[in-house]
Amino acid sequence: MSMIGSKGSFTRVIAATDTAAAVGSGTVDVCATPVIAAAMEAAAVAALAPHLNDDETTVGTRISLTHTAPSLVGMTLTACAEVTAHTGRQYEFTVTVRDEIGVVAEGTHTRVLVNTSRFLTNAATRARK
Repeated sequence: MSMIGSKGSFTRVIAATDTAAAVGSGTVDVCATPVIAAAMEAAAVAALAPHLNDDETTVGTRISLTHTAPSLVGMTLTACAEVTAHTGRQYEFTVTVRDEIGVVAEGTHTRVLVNTSRFLTNAATRARK
């Protein structure tokens, strides 16, 4: 079943803990780029979630974004993701993030389908090395 065209979204209100100054990615009190990236990932997760089995999840492997406008604490961010390509276990997305004023970021994101328990077992094995 092709998931190309599947869409998902994620919305959050920017908190003081989401600023560049708070997360350490800058010195100003505007929404931090890492917070934008997390919103983009959450929208992509939402796009695939209805199509996954209970023992499946996706993990992010790549993100490329251009953060073009500042958003202040209290503003609402909405990230919208769309599946644009699907090869094997890999899914590609385009993602746009907006606040009440307009577009604040755009980019692409890649996620890979994994078996949840196998993935966690492999992570635990890696941690013991």
